[in-house]
Amino acid sequence: MRKSYDVAVVGAGVFGAWTAWHLRQAGLSVTLLDAHGAANSRASSGGESRLIRMGYGPDELYTRWSLRSLKLWKRLFRRIRRPLFHPTGVLWLASAKDSYTPLNLPILKKAGIPVEKLSRGEIRRRFPQFSLTDVSWALFEPQSGVLMARQAVQALVAEGVRQGIEYRVGHVLPPSGSGRLRFVRLETGERVAATAYVFACGPWLPRLFPGVLGHRIFPTRQEVFFFGAPAGSRRFTAPHLPGWLHHGDEVYGVGDLENRGVKLAYDCHGPAFHPETGRRTVSAEGLRAIRRYLTRRLPGLKDAPLVESRVCQYENTANGDFLIDSHPAYDNVLLAGGGSGHGFKHGPAVGEYVTRLLTRGGPVEPRFSLVSKGTRQKRAVY
Repeated sequence: MRKSYDVAVVGAGVFGAWTAWHLRQAGLSVTLLDAHGAANSRASSGGESRLIRMGYGPDELYTRWSLRSLKLWKRLFRRIRRPLFHPTGVLWLASAKDSYTPLNLPILKKAGIPVEKLSRGEIRRRFPQFSLTDVSWALFEPQSGVLMARQAVQALVAEGVRQGIEYRVGHVLPPSGSGRLRFVRLETGERVAATAYVFACGPWLPRLFPGVLGHRIFPTRQEVFFFGAPAGSRRFTAPHLPGWLHHGDEVYGVGDLENRGVKLAYDCHGPAFHPETGRRTVSAEGLRAIRRYLTRRLPGLKDAPLVESRVCQYENTANGDFLIDSHPAYDNVLLAGGGSGHGFKHGPAVGEYVTRLLTRGGPVEPRFSLVSKGTRQKRAVY
């Protein structure tokens, strides 16, 4: 190991791994540290799959970042020769009263992103698996799809190591003092020194910096379920069943990929959650609720067995915007977090943006600033 680095990145989830990657591509010496390992089962970047969609209602910034990120994800997967993006398409189901989904259309068209508006009859013809109770129309993003989350992050870290990133498992303790951070201390007593530091450790951020982030980052408990499709049927596999979401239901889903089952989860925020010690088994109440949804929306799966389940967490800011800004007490520490349940897809763009801040300077995007982060949750970004 080097005695000192240009940058130390704490957290090997999607934000930290892509930040380390871009910094190394810029020619900097980089060490990447994670307490449990890249995309581990406690991390917000763990788990099997994540939707990558372009639609963000009125939030054009995230549409542009998602488009840029998909390009960089695909470039990585070509480089490592692994098909970790599945172009399933993403279907937005909408009711007649839905005021959010229509906002996607002008922004997607402005960005040159292919999108189709489907009538109720067209949905029924193309995607007969769905019951259209309370669904009047839909948007379909044919070039969007699903990223294989854990595998993608671990593959990125492995490729980064081949490019010269020094990666290790190590538990970083909360920094102390102010001014210029000279080193971070590991639980073993070892010190890791760098010129600059990026803390991209998701739900652990408020535990490392309780005074600044203890009331501005809110980890919440999120339950995820996988249901087995009928034997011999391909109707519930991609691309026959696309990724989908329904803003009114606050549910998203992914068709059967890699024979793991159909993935379903509520997108509404769960109760407060501790990433180290929180209970990682799903609740009976959560299972009953998702089965009711399954029966209503995908009646062909109403008797499907639960084949897998897991508990992960979101790490939310007050309104869902990312946090990417300098720490107010240190002149060489940058914070990158607040993925808020939608951040995974944006990892490449986040890493690119953080690298630009560290290497070129410039003002922080106001939406990402620390000063914009409230202490009461009122979700505005979906």
